[in-house]
Amino acid sequence: AMYEAYHRIVPLQPSPAEPRTWDVVGPVCESGDWLGRDRDLAVQPGDLLAVLSAGAYCMSMASNYNTRGRAAEVLVDGDRTRLIRQRESVADQLRLERGLS
Repeated sequence: AMYEAYHRIVPLQPSPAEPRTWDVVGPVCESGDWLGRDRDLAVQPGDLLAVLSAGAYCMSMASNYNTRGRAAEVLVDGDRTRLIRQRESVADQLRLERGLS
């Protein structure tokens, strides 16, 4: 994690898997794209995880590096959720591009 920040990471659904130690990484091909090292999680490949703090994945630090769309933002208030920013699509990224001709 950037600045050695700690991000709490939890599975979205219970899993029958036995707890194991995992490294949780982000989607870009950079050596610093670690979300959590040595986390004990009862998950299996394909399970979805919630990162309970966004860190550099929040809008104020997000970029389109490697043509990655910016993530949706969801506000969580107790048991209520609200989508406060939609996920960015490739079309959103290309919308401002202009050809050379």
